Amino acid sequence: MPTTRTARPPAPQPPPDPGATSPPTLASRDVSRRAFLRGVGAVGAGLALGACSRGSAGSGTTEIVFFQSKPEVIGYFDELIQQFHDAQSKVRVRHDATSNLAGSFVRERPPDIGCLNYNFEISRYVERGVLSDLGDMPEAGRILPGLQPLIDVTATYPDRTSVIPYSLMAAAVLYNRTIFAEHDLTPPTTWDELVAVCDTLTAAGVTPFYGTYKDPWTIAQGPFDYSVGGRLDTTRFFNQLKRQGTNVGPDSPVSFEKQFLDPVEQMQQLLPYDNPDAASRGYGDGNLAFASGEAAMYLQGPWAIGEIAKTAPDLDVGAFPLPMTDDPADRKVRVNIDLALWIPEGSRKKDAAREFLAFLMQPEVIDAYNAHALGFGVTTDTAPVTNPTLVELQEYYDRSAFYLGASQLVPQSIPLQNYTQSLAAGAAPEPVLRTLDADWRRLAFRS
Repeated sequence: MPTTRTARPPAPQPPPDPGATSPPTLASRDVSRRAFLRGVGAVGAGLALGACSRGSAGSGTTEIVFFQSKPEVIGYFDELIQQFHDAQSKVRVRHDATSNLAGSFVRERPPDIGCLNYNFEISRYVERGVLSDLGDMPEAGRILPGLQPLIDVTATYPDRTSVIPYSLMAAAVLYNRTIFAEHDLTPPTTWDELVAVCDTLTAAGVTPFYGTYKDPWTIAQGPFDYSVGGRLDTTRFFNQLKRQGTNVGPDSPVSFEKQFLDPVEQMQQLLPYDNPDAASRGYGDGNLAFASGEAAMYLQGPWAIGEIAKTAPDLDVGAFPLPMTDDPADRKVRVNIDLALWIPEGSRKKDAAREFLAFLMQPEVIDAYNAHALGFGVTTDTAPVTNPTLVELQEYYDRSAFYLGASQLVPQSIPLQNYTQSLAAGAAPEPVLRTLDADWRRLAFRS
């Protein structure tokens, strides 16, 4: 999924069966999912019944509240909960997708377990120590080591594993393989090659990129994040920024104006290759236009793949990281931790919550979820992606050639999306980045 800001794209669709050349129909997806969920019962039975025999849920039935509000997968988790219920009788799960999370913590009645986007909304709970330590759970030991820096740069609490990641989204440049083949083009591996590809397409009357400036989140997670992440180590930058405290500006070791200026200027160099009406086009327009062959490339994440397939189910879509330097080895993929599991300290039913968490982390369960949501697995025993678009990104994920999008690491109280929209409209980058420095400085002072 995209960054959790003021807008959220429609639901991603599950990938095709292995060997398929196009996404399955809605009917086949429903059949496949039901078949998987029936199979999960066998997995859950051994796990949950064995766990309950240890008395983790007490002698009677224990009801826990599971907070999960990602709209696209509410129904999916409802079915998983039913399979968990069918497998054992000690723990019952009530799915809460509507409560005010902050209010529940204030009232000291938090949910017993949560599974949400790992962003700044959750980071405040991590930093205040209100999430319990999950470090002793075997599931925590299965997480890929390369993901830990991405977790820590968002938020940490001393000597505690506050969250266990569940799903990761990898975003890159979606490209029309047919258009590329028609013009004898291959995915560029350097900045100069990228510009050459754009010039070739333009000369042939093909729009290189489809831009959707009307929805500012698409600029922040796309051109802005790809450009910055392709040039900088965002984890190192934001860690240094935090250590500087209020010392953020022209004289500080790192600042937005200093480190972000070059990549933002490169981002603006690519804007003329967008469709001329990009300022009035939004996310839905972009999906339809790209599906209709109106542009060769589209800076969107996997959440757009299913939407594109609704219009063009047979469109041959590939993906590659946006090259921002002239060294092919610098190419990396933008990622975000889409979902993470946590259990509050304030829960009085931690043992039962842990039983459900362990169920959700079973390989058969977590791998099937990530295949459904077009996410990458987060465990050492995870299955590789099979979606024909995402397979091109697997090699980068396998060697940890990825970065957290900068827009994921700027708190929502700073209007970064609006700033990136002004940059897309042609604003001079220095004043915009200087304002971003000032915003961060004020935020650090209040903290």
